[in-house]
Amino acid sequence: MPLDEGLALHQAAETAAALGHPLLEVGTYCGRSTLLLADAAREAGTTVVTVDHHRGSEEQQPGWEYHDTSLIDDSPGVGRMDTLPTFRRTLYRAGLEDYVVAVVGRSPQVAALWGTPLGLVFIDGGHTDEHATADYEGWAPHLARGGLLVVHDVFPDPADGGQAPYRVYLRALESGGFTEVSVTGSMRVLRRTGPAT
Repeated sequence: MPLDEGLALHQAAETAAALGHPLLEVGTYCGRSTLLLADAAREAGTTVVTVDHHRGSEEQQPGWEYHDTSLIDDSPGVGRMDTLPTFRRTLYRAGLEDYVVAVVGRSPQVAALWGTPLGLVFIDGGHTDEHATADYEGWAPHLARGGLLVVHDVFPDPADGGQAPYRVYLRALESGGFTEVSVTGSMRVLRRTGPAT
């Protein structure tokens, strides 16, 4: 995440944390964005919930552009991506463990069990239509009125990146339930003003 997008995420988190509800992130990876959210949560006295299966998204698998071999669990019989240990070290080193609840699981399954209003939903998980749509449909209904929906990797031009987050962003705007607050690079911040569909 470029610096300007990180600063935009932090600013959105500060604004949303003032509502007094938890902040939620879909797509933890190794925790860089979690730290930005957790810093804002600490200042406001609230919590960040971050949801990830920690097996890596599509583009992080072997043979893809963002594959990192150091994140492979080479235990006998495993041999799969596992970002959870790196994420835990990241939180520990930053001194932010007390402000983050890490949920290890698939976003739609966790969203189906969720019952607490959220001040912010940050969608930065899988970038296929299936995953991005499931993240939006699962979490947007839990966003409190006035809360912020933040979508990362929104690229209107297909030459710049995948289109699934862009389609989620358009869907949110077209629903009439969200108003755009800011655009920073590929980061879009929307405020919930009505029902999300």
